Amino acid sequence: MIAGNWKMYTDIFESVNLVKAVSAGLRGDEEADVLVAPPFTNLSVVKPFAENARILLGAQNMHWEGSGAFTGEVSGSMLRAAGCTHVILGHSERRHIFGESDADVNRKVEAAAKSGLIPILCIGETLEEREAGRTFEVIAGQLAGSLAAYTAERDLPAETIVAYEPVWAIGTGRTATPAQAQEVHRSIRRWLGERFGEKISEHTRILYGGSVKPDNISALMSEQDIDGALVGGASLKAESFLGIVQFRKKG
Repeated sequence: MIAGNWKMYTDIFESVNLVKAVSAGLRGDEEADVLVAPPFTNLSVVKPFAENARILLGAQNMHWEGSGAFTGEVSGSMLRAAGCTHVILGHSERRHIFGESDADVNRKVEAAAKSGLIPILCIGETLEEREAGRTFEVIAGQLAGSLAAYTAERDLPAETIVAYEPVWAIGTGRTATPAQAQEVHRSIRRWLGERFGEKISEHTRILYGGSVKPDNISALMSEQDIDGALVGGASLKAESFLGIVQFRKKG
């Protein structure tokens, strides 16, 4: 999967023009599922253009309650009604700017699955944590806390996606080397296997995010445990996003 997280960019018209441009550039034989996650206000408008091009539609966040007095929040059922099939949860910006905890993310992951949405669970360490040699400890802790609803039963919803995004590489222009990314992805798959069994571990898609661009996607995707990318800034221009989606067809 190649997923584009548009964050708080693009108004309605810009979103429509962007999804149209991406749609026009798809060749129909891409080997990856393509997903875009526009701002909430643009989801229902983007839906028909994405649907016609077989582009999946994701949201950038959701609340764990189905309804209620939660001003400014949206529920899983609202996202489904807007046309979403996926939702990004636990993104580092949600964790570090808005103070979301692993417990919050856990409730959202569970609520998303119950709503019929596929969660894209984001995890990742800060630069300080990496330099302190705590990367694997932090990743394991985030997985355990964010998937606590499922570890006791040893049963993870089949389509759940994990996205490893080293915080130090998001929007900084710095990218984990393919070897660094693979090392963490391998540890994630091992963790999943130990808690949920090898079948689920092998089936779970683990995406890499963090300054992914057309010129580094091929090297990242050549690694055994990297199953796609969660793309930020490079997904806001059709040319660069298509260059990532079509990484095997360059030239």
